[in-house]
Amino acid sequence: MTQPSFNLVSLAAAEMIREGFHPGFPAGTDEQIAAIRAASTTAPGGDHRDLRGLWWSSIDNDTSRDLDQIEAAERVAGGIRLLVGVAEVSRAVKKGTPIDQHAADQTQTIYTAVRNFPMLPNELSTDLTSLNENQDRAAVVVEMVVDAAGDVSQPKIYRALVRNKAQLAYSKVGPWLEGTAPPDAKVAAHPELQQQLKLQDEAAQALHAGRVRCGALEFHRTEADPVVVDGKVQGLKAAIPNRATSLIEELMVAANEVMAETLRAAKRSCLRRVVKSPERWERIVELVRSHGTELPETPDSTALNVFLRQQRTADPDHYPDLALAIIKLMGPGEYVLLPGNAAAAPSHFGLAAHDYTHSTAPNRRFPDLVTQRVVKAMLAGAPAPYTDGELESLAQHCTEREAAARKVQRTMAKREAAVALAGHVGQTFRGVVTGANDKGTYVRVFDPPAEGRVVRGEAGLDVGDRVQVTLLHTDPVHAHIDFARS
Repeated sequence: MTQPSFNLVSLAAAEMIREGFHPGFPAGTDEQIAAIRAASTTAPGGDHRDLRGLWWSSIDNDTSRDLDQIEAAERVAGGIRLLVGVAEVSRAVKKGTPIDQHAADQTQTIYTAVRNFPMLPNELSTDLTSLNENQDRAAVVVEMVVDAAGDVSQPKIYRALVRNKAQLAYSKVGPWLEGTAPPDAKVAAHPELQQQLKLQDEAAQALHAGRVRCGALEFHRTEADPVVVDGKVQGLKAAIPNRATSLIEELMVAANEVMAETLRAAKRSCLRRVVKSPERWERIVELVRSHGTELPETPDSTALNVFLRQQRTADPDHYPDLALAIIKLMGPGEYVLLPGNAAAAPSHFGLAAHDYTHSTAPNRRFPDLVTQRVVKAMLAGAPAPYTDGELESLAQHCTEREAAARKVQRTMAKREAAVALAGHVGQTFRGVVTGANDKGTYVRVFDPPAEGRVVRGEAGLDVGDRVQVTLLHTDPVHAHIDFARS
């Protein structure tokens, strides 16, 4: 493939600025990093338990360097005791410092295929505050016991000294857990690690089954993963979830629920992550009806998930189209303030969770860093680090910045896909409509996975409609992929 004469890295930086982000770090950052490094210590004692002897491990993407959490497990009388260690980023990054102010402004690390824009300097997020392999680190630990039914009991939160004994990857652990591949060398060398991972997987499956019984939705999404060589996009492949990605997702959901429930019980104001009732439930009902199933008139996640599971079994070829359409119709998540004196917590429709926050990724999400500070103040019996007014303002800002980040990532994904599809003009693809409004009609094609605009024959299309489209044109600079309805 001939590579177009433009720079995707420069375009990514320009897109960040266009959406109101500040890719560079402010004055005072280097001095603060030096001070953090000089003061860095992981000696046992104080209110940190010494848990370095446990068989902690992490599972993430092949290239991840900002490791936010590690996991350990043991079988006990009531089921499986799970421990999720979350990097104690707040120990290094103090509220109101230059690095913290930058993180509060950006609110998250933004990932594109050609360049990542970290919320925290790499010297912290991939080193001093990352739970790197064979390094002693401070962590906030969420502990719980999961029984065979997926019920959680004996929740605890405390600070500890930990040591990641194995940095692992989804791509290797998933196939091994599924029985389709042998363990990689690191897992094969340690029977203790094998036992750990199998216990974590067993607990994750129980947690998942319990959430599904409560109405959690299962989408089994497939994402586009650009193939980048020497900074240049060579193609697109599908990133398919596996048993290891599900394991981490389930453990993180459980840890976030424990955090939220503990803060509510302590009457501590905090940020909550919610997905309210679907914005276009009527369209979801209409879409499901076209498949021969009637849903209730009012949003019902249990009924919707029963339908999704049936469709995934009955029509696996078209299931990705359907799942993507329903995801788009549900609308995005958002952050809200839950005051300490609130009588009830807002729920997360997609997860069927009545108490949910973000707390497990403080290296890359600012709400998680805020939650960690709130939790640590609770553990110490100290005053709240944020007023309700500050939390409410942060919730609004983080929600707005998340929408802006999605625009950056969506635009860059289109640019990357436009490069990959440049040699496919004139070909016909199967797709599903993902957007239909006065700004245009958009379609997602599945092989290769990419999204573009229907510029010819779009009249009458709505979200969820299946279509055949022909690729007319690609323009990576302007992030255009144009299709005609076939």
